[in-house]
Amino acid sequence: MIAFFTSDHMERILHQLSKAICSAIVGAEAHLGFIPHVLRDLVDLETRPMCLTEIAYDWCSVIYDNRHSLKDWEGLLLTSLEIGFRHLDPQDQVTVPTLAHTEHHLEIVDIVFKSQSNDAIADLLHSWSIGYSLQIPRDTCAERLVCLHNLVPFSSRLRRLVIRSVELVGYEGFEGVGMERLIELLNHLHVAVEDMVQSRLWARFFAGILRTSEGTQLLSHWYWELLVELAISRPWLLRVITYNPQTTIFLTEAQEWSKLECWMGTVWI
Repeated sequence: MIAFFTSDHMERILHQLSKAICSAIVGAEAHLGFIPHVLRDLVDLETRPMCLTEIAYDWCSVIYDNRHSLKDWEGLLLTSLEIGFRHLDPQDQVTVPTLAHTEHHLEIVDIVFKSQSNDAIADLLHSWSIGYSLQIPRDTCAERLVCLHNLVPFSSRLRRLVIRSVELVGYEGFEGVGMERLIELLNHLHVAVEDMVQSRLWARFFAGILRTSEGTQLLSHWYWELLVELAISRPWLLRVITYNPQTTIFLTEAQEWSKLECWMGTVWI
């Protein structure tokens, strides 16, 4: 029924509806059963004002805070995330909602990841990186990201959001999770130049990785070729990568001739 309202009235109606839903949740009136039906209607909306993302994100906090009095509160939580973020373009950094983050939003992380839903996890990652700024502690985000590829297969949307989250966490943010786990995630992602929002951050990322023995040994050939591509197209970015003779020695001894060719080409450029 909501879909039939004109856009002029949509925002006002959604705010009124949000007050009614929050009142029902807090007042333990959710057993009346209207909330799941209303949320499903909102999932199907074709016109979505920006305020709906902000409202739905607020619902996540209210639902978690009152979870003990709600039937299927986990389902309500995942549906609210779907309403707020499923329709958003991960590459749109212009139209950015203003989210009110609470302690409850950190608590819902386990619920979302436990669902093993590709779409739900992508919704959550979108809320973490909205406006191209990380909204949760870097170490919390890093710990979740390095385990993610073992949990669910990556859709194109989830892959884009994981790459963006990795970029925002940065190399230093992953130092506490272990270099092998980070490289395993990167090798799974196959990050390309067109995936990078801020390529200078990736240059610093690779500079940190290549200073480690694990980075030299475990980083897939894909990224050695990517270094050459960056060196050719954006050479000023790779000034942060300094020549390390140990890298050359290791690649030579391991007879990694293709990687050595990429490494020497990057250094020369």
